[in-house]
Amino acid sequence: MSSELALANIRAKQVEATMLPRPFELEELPTPALIIDKPALEANIAKMSKHLTSHGKGFRPHAKTHKCPLISRMQIEAGAVGVCAAKVSEAAALLHGGVSKILITSPISTLTKAQILDTLLLGQKDIRIVVDSLHGFELLAKAISADSTLGILVDLDVSMGRTGTRDNDLLLTLVERIEKDDRFYFSGVQHYAGHLMHLADFDKRREKSLSSWQRLEDKFLLLEKHGIDVDVVTGGGTGTYDIDVDVARMTDLQVGSYIFMDEEYRSIGSAQGDRFNEFELSLSVACTTISQPQSATITVDGGYKAFASDSVNPVCDDIPDVEFRFAGDEHGVLILAEGQQEIQLGQVIRFATPHCDPTVNLHEYYWVMEADGLIHSCWPITARGCSW
Repeated sequence: MSSELALANIRAKQVEATMLPRPFELEELPTPALIIDKPALEANIAKMSKHLTSHGKGFRPHAKTHKCPLISRMQIEAGAVGVCAAKVSEAAALLHGGVSKILITSPISTLTKAQILDTLLLGQKDIRIVVDSLHGFELLAKAISADSTLGILVDLDVSMGRTGTRDNDLLLTLVERIEKDDRFYFSGVQHYAGHLMHLADFDKRREKSLSSWQRLEDKFLLLEKHGIDVDVVTGGGTGTYDIDVDVARMTDLQVGSYIFMDEEYRSIGSAQGDRFNEFELSLSVACTTISQPQSATITVDGGYKAFASDSVNPVCDDIPDVEFRFAGDEHGVLILAEGQQEIQLGQVIRFATPHCDPTVNLHEYYWVMEADGLIHSCWPITARGCSW
């Protein structure tokens, strides 16, 4: 697909909520259905904003979690300094939905994506991107128009080994090249240690995250030696939201999953105990029981096409003794414990997602539940499928 067709496809996507003709019960929904508990979502956004503000840090929440401009706008209204997008296409979808303060957190390495980025800069939106190589910078220098302005952060790595540079000479060269070009401005640095976010032991997670940031100190000192100001130091995530606030150089955190929560996060330890329960579960997938081939099991209409899982299975908080097992693309099987409360055919059951980000990408929209327990609206997942 050409870049023009790709952008046209994104611009055709729905961005605003659809109000339903009347409130719906969960049992009336076509399942599997992705459900947002709106009061819990709003509480999570408010809690993170209050926490980071109280520590003098900004929050730059990651839209790769929800892929919904409506939610990004809620986060900005709650005080976010901007939002993050993992890919250029996600940034395009957010712009289409009225979000204009966006940091693209993955480097690009093709001319096509650099040219698309140049198109997105029309109107002088506050778009920034990370680089970690001369190749990536030179593509931007080739593609970005003379009348455009682009903020560039250098992506730094110390141990994760996914993106970012560890080379001090390259860091200095990139900053010097950025500052010599009037189209660009050096916005700061990014450091994300994603491999630490799900470490189960809180104390170990804290130790490793703070150590990871400390290992960047030579890079900050190098920039200071050359008189280079670092306005933005961004990174971190939900798993270290209450750890990285102790990093003096950190300006803002790229928290994402906190708005929804999932079983992978809830399974790790926190400063308060063995479960990470600081934020409410606001996202679930509603499934319907459709078959009971034997007395100890009952089948639901949600499988791998309804849930994405890296490790754990979906969990039902309302029926804690039931065990979910994947049974293919379209189905899951609930293993009923002895003496388990009876589950009926046609019953709608909500499950915490194993991993919220890729689960969201499987669905077209959110069914939004208000405080009365009824579904009042649908929110489009505008950036669903935006993987380039």
